[in-house]
Amino acid sequence: MNKMVRNLSIVILVLAAIALIIGVAFVYQGASKQALLTSIMKQEDVKLSDLGATGPKANEIIDNGETAQIAGDTVREHRHAIAPTYSDLLAGGKFDPTNPKDVTYAQAMNLENYLYMGALSFGVTTIAMAAGGFMIVVALALGATGFVLLRAAKKLA
Repeated sequence: MNKMVRNLSIVILVLAAIALIIGVAFVYQGASKQALLTSIMKQEDVKLSDLGATGPKANEIIDNGETAQIAGDTVREHRHAIAPTYSDLLAGGKFDPTNPKDVTYAQAMNLENYLYMGALSFGVTTIAMAAGGFMIVVALALGATGFVLLRAAKKLA
Protein backbone atom coordinates (compact mmCIF):
# COMPACT_ATOMS: atom_id res chain seq x y z
CA MET A 1 0.00 0.00 0.00
CA ASN A 2 2.82 2.36 0.95
CA LYS A 3 4.63 1.83 -2.36
CA MET A 4 1.39 2.34 -4.33
CA VAL A 5 0.70 5.66 -2.56
CA ARG A 6 4.30 6.74 -3.14
CA ASN A 7 4.14 5.88 -6.85
CA LEU A 8 0.80 7.65 -7.19
CA SER A 9 2.24 10.76 -5.55
CA ILE A 10 5.19 10.73 -7.97
CA VAL A 11 2.86 10.43 -10.97
CA ILE A 12 0.77 13.34 -9.65
CA LEU A 13 3.89 15.46 -9.08
CA VAL A 14 5.10 14.76 -12.62
CA LEU A 15 1.68 15.75 -13.99
CA ALA A 16 1.82 18.90 -11.87
CA ALA A 17 5.22 19.82 -13.34
CA ILE A 18 3.98 19.22 -16.87
CA ALA A 19 0.81 21.28 -16.26
CA LEU A 20 2.91 24.08 -14.78
CA ILE A 21 5.30 24.17 -17.74
CA ILE A 22 2.46 24.15 -20.28
CA GLY A 23 0.53 26.77 -18.31
CA VAL A 24 3.50 29.11 -18.17
CA ALA A 25 4.07 28.59 -21.91
CA PHE A 26 0.43 29.47 -22.66
CA VAL A 27 0.55 32.61 -20.53
CA TYR A 28 3.88 33.67 -22.05
CA GLN A 29 2.75 33.07 -25.64
CA GLY A 30 -0.57 34.83 -25.09
CA ALA A 31 1.01 37.84 -23.42
CA SER A 32 3.85 38.15 -25.94
CA LYS A 33 1.51 37.90 -28.95
CA GLN A 34 -0.88 40.39 -27.39
CA ALA A 35 2.01 42.81 -26.82
CA LEU A 36 3.12 42.31 -30.44
CA LEU A 37 -0.38 43.01 -31.77
CA THR A 38 -0.70 46.11 -29.60
CA SER A 39 2.70 47.38 -30.72
CA ILE A 40 1.98 46.82 -34.41
CA MET A 41 -1.41 48.51 -34.19
CA LYS A 42 0.02 51.48 -32.24
CA GLN A 43 2.66 51.95 -34.95
CA GLU A 44 -0.12 52.43 -37.49
CA ASP A 45 -1.45 55.28 -35.29
CA VAL A 46 -5.02 54.98 -36.60
CA LYS A 47 -7.72 56.48 -34.41
CA LEU A 48 -11.32 55.42 -34.52
CA SER A 49 -12.21 58.96 -35.60
CA ASP A 50 -9.93 58.52 -38.66
CA LEU A 51 -12.40 55.89 -39.85
CA GLY A 52 -15.41 58.07 -39.15
CA ALA A 53 -16.33 56.53 -35.80
CA THR A 54 -18.09 58.74 -33.33
CA GLY A 55 -18.80 58.43 -29.66
CA PRO A 56 -16.81 58.41 -26.44
CA LYS A 57 -13.99 56.26 -27.86
CA ALA A 58 -13.62 58.16 -31.14
CA ASN A 59 -10.21 59.62 -30.23
CA GLU A 60 -8.73 56.28 -29.13
CA ILE A 61 -5.97 54.64 -31.14
CA ILE A 62 -6.92 51.22 -32.47
CA ASP A 63 -4.66 49.03 -30.34
CA ASN A 64 -6.86 46.42 -28.68
CA GLY A 65 -9.64 44.00 -29.47
CA GLU A 66 -12.45 46.34 -28.49
CA THR A 67 -11.29 49.26 -30.63
CA ALA A 68 -10.49 46.92 -33.54
CA GLN A 69 -14.05 45.56 -33.36
CA ILE A 70 -15.54 49.07 -33.28
CA ALA A 71 -13.35 50.10 -36.22
CA GLY A 72 -14.25 46.97 -38.20
CA ASP A 73 -17.95 47.60 -37.61
CA THR A 74 -17.53 51.24 -38.71
CA VAL A 75 -15.73 50.27 -41.92
CA ARG A 76 -18.42 47.64 -42.57
CA GLU A 77 -21.16 50.29 -42.25
CA HIS A 78 -19.33 52.53 -44.71
CA ARG A 79 -18.76 49.63 -47.12
CA HIS A 80 -22.44 48.72 -47.00
CA ALA A 81 -23.26 52.32 -47.89
CA ILE A 82 -21.45 51.69 -51.20
CA ALA A 83 -23.23 48.38 -51.78
CA PRO A 84 -24.99 46.01 -49.36
CA THR A 85 -23.08 42.98 -50.70
CA TYR A 86 -20.24 42.22 -53.07
CA SER A 87 -22.75 40.67 -55.48
CA ASP A 88 -24.77 43.89 -55.46
CA LEU A 89 -21.61 45.86 -56.19
CA LEU A 90 -20.79 43.75 -59.23
CA ALA A 91 -24.42 43.51 -60.38
CA GLY A 92 -23.72 40.34 -62.33
CA GLY A 93 -20.50 41.69 -63.80
CA LYS A 94 -16.85 41.32 -62.86
CA PHE A 95 -14.60 43.35 -60.62
CA ASP A 96 -13.33 46.38 -62.53
CA PRO A 97 -10.03 47.72 -61.17
CA THR A 98 -10.54 50.95 -63.13
CA ASN A 99 -13.85 51.65 -61.39
CA PRO A 100 -13.18 53.73 -58.23
CA LYS A 101 -16.32 52.35 -56.58
CA ASP A 102 -15.13 48.75 -57.02
CA VAL A 103 -11.64 49.60 -55.79
CA THR A 104 -12.95 51.51 -52.75
CA TYR A 105 -15.23 48.59 -51.88
CA ALA A 106 -12.36 46.09 -52.17
CA GLN A 107 -10.08 48.28 -50.04
CA ALA A 108 -12.80 48.58 -47.43
CA MET A 109 -13.18 44.79 -47.38
CA ASN A 110 -9.43 44.38 -46.85
CA LEU A 111 -9.36 46.94 -44.03
CA GLU A 112 -12.45 45.43 -42.44
CA ASN A 113 -10.89 41.95 -42.56
CA TYR A 114 -7.65 43.27 -41.03
CA LEU A 115 -9.55 44.88 -38.18
CA TYR A 116 -11.74 41.84 -37.51
CA MET A 117 -8.66 39.60 -37.64
CA GLY A 118 -7.07 41.88 -35.04
CA ALA A 119 -10.15 41.66 -32.81
CA LEU A 120 -10.14 37.87 -33.19
CA SER A 121 -6.42 37.69 -32.44
CA PHE A 122 -6.79 39.66 -29.24
CA GLY A 123 -9.55 37.27 -28.21
CA VAL A 124 -7.38 34.24 -28.92
CA THR A 125 -4.47 35.66 -26.91
CA THR A 126 -6.82 36.30 -24.00
CA ILE A 127 -8.09 32.71 -24.20
CA ALA A 128 -4.51 31.41 -24.27
CA MET A 129 -3.59 33.41 -21.17
CA ALA A 130 -6.74 32.31 -19.34
CA ALA A 131 -6.13 28.66 -20.23
CA GLY A 132 -2.52 29.00 -19.11
CA GLY A 133 -3.59 30.57 -15.84
CA PHE A 134 -6.02 27.73 -15.26
CA MET A 135 -3.29 25.18 -16.00
CA ILE A 136 -1.03 26.87 -13.45
CA VAL A 137 -3.78 26.70 -10.80
CA VAL A 138 -4.34 23.01 -11.62
CA ALA A 139 -0.59 22.41 -11.44
CA LEU A 140 -0.43 23.97 -7.99
CA ALA A 141 -3.38 21.88 -6.81
CA LEU A 142 -1.84 18.71 -8.24
CA GLY A 143 1.51 19.57 -6.69
CA ALA A 144 -0.04 20.08 -3.27
CA THR A 145 -1.94 16.81 -3.60
CA GLY A 146 1.22 15.00 -4.67
CA PHE A 147 3.19 16.32 -1.70
CA VAL A 148 0.41 15.40 0.73
CA LEU A 149 0.32 11.86 -0.68
CA LEU A 150 4.11 11.62 -0.55
CA ARG A 151 4.11 12.62 3.14
CA ALA A 152 1.31 10.13 3.80
CA ALA A 153 3.36 7.40 2.13
CA LYS A 154 6.36 8.25 4.34
CA LYS A 155 4.18 8.08 7.47
CA LEU A 156 2.88 4.67 6.38
CA ALA A 157 6.42 3.39 6.04
